[in-house]
Amino acid sequence: MDTAIIGHVLDRTIAIQQIPAPPFAEIRRAKFILEQFQTESLIDVTMDEIGNVYGRLPGSGNSLPLVVTAHLDTVFPFGTDLHVQREEGKIYGPGIGDNSLGLAGLFGLLWTLQKKYGKNVSLPGDLCLVANVGEEGLGDLRGIRAIVDRFGDQVLAYLVLEGMSLGMIYHRGLGVKRYRITIQTSGGHSWMDYGSPSAIHEMATLITHLTTLPMPDKPRSSLNVGVISGGTSINTISAESHIELDLRSETTRGLQKIINEVEALTRNIERQAVEVYIEVIGQRPAGKISRAHPLVKLASSCLRTQGIQPKLAIGSTDASYPLSLGIPAICIGLSTGYGAHTQNEYIHTPPLGSGLEQFVDLVEGIFQN
Repeated sequence: MDTAIIGHVLDRTIAIQQIPAPPFAEIRRAKFILEQFQTESLIDVTMDEIGNVYGRLPGSGNSLPLVVTAHLDTVFPFGTDLHVQREEGKIYGPGIGDNSLGLAGLFGLLWTLQKKYGKNVSLPGDLCLVANVGEEGLGDLRGIRAIVDRFGDQVLAYLVLEGMSLGMIYHRGLGVKRYRITIQTSGGHSWMDYGSPSAIHEMATLITHLTTLPMPDKPRSSLNVGVISGGTSINTISAESHIELDLRSETTRGLQKIINEVEALTRNIERQAVEVYIEVIGQRPAGKISRAHPLVKLASSCLRTQGIQPKLAIGSTDASYPLSLGIPAICIGLSTGYGAHTQNEYIHTPPLGSGLEQFVDLVEGIFQN
């Protein structure tokens, strides 16, 4: 891999990372990507109504298009210190790997193809590059859903790009369901109204019951209370409390079993003077393609060519949605790193050359197969 291209990709990664992009507020970063797409050899550069940015490298043959996506959003809210620190072989910064490097990889693909074939590079079919919203948190895959609505199954595949996880091939999508559960009571004074039900106490009981639910190993499943809030003051019986709950399973049936148990436990909390409200705030469908699928085998071969042993995996990525519809899709990484979703997030820079090589080989191989 050309060292100049690697350097340009890292510079573009930092430029992207410096633009805040919390879920539902990716517009500044989207506009930056749109402007950069317009400077490249792309046509039909547009932004849709939810903020996905599209660009197309026109092909010369009759092949179906290949759609390559990387998500715009990060988990970090506005006000996060986005300071970047370089060390030997590493770059630190919140969101640097997830997913600023993935977005920069879209440009790395273009630059590598242009160096290899010239400015007028043309593949056997259209190469559609998309920077999409809504992958993180409560974004609920809204970006990739809109992309699939646009292209449908008339594609060679959906190739999802992440900055980290080099060597991983996510060919299976986790089933996910997320709830906001709210408990309301009349509240009151901690002394004068002692004995009246407290929303916080009731929620604590519910959480205790939820966390004692057995989670099966096969299919592997999980339950997590990620957010809890409520109350007015230390001497007030809480009138309202809520939690945000994340449920996951490798299979649709496994997820449904947990859903049934959680909803039954939650309803059992409800009684006179204790009201319970359950709101679904996110759903990510399960799906997969076989380990023997040509796309998975090709991705594995491209990694082995770089001396990297592929690891086939399941995860909650943008690939989950097309996989749930039976459309070929995988998610791959460009480098390695650590600390995703933390202030100490970093990427390793030495593996990036191999990561870009396997990515370019994979794109070309998809068109050739």
